[in-house]
Amino acid sequence: MSEVQEKDNFWLYIVIGIVFFAGAIFMVKNSESDKYDRAAQLIAEDSSNSAYRNK
Repeated sequence: MSEVQEKDNFWLYIVIGIVFFAGAIFMVKNSESDKYDRAAQLIAEDSSNSAYRNK
């Protein structure tokens, strides 16, 4: 009688999980980067628009 060993996919599941997690972090980071463009533009025009003014 021959026994068939099932392949262990533990490391494959770990790698897939890491790839999905990194992809989610990358997508969130890219969607947040445009959030402050308008504020940066206003600060570039007039530095008094910044909350971190020199005293």
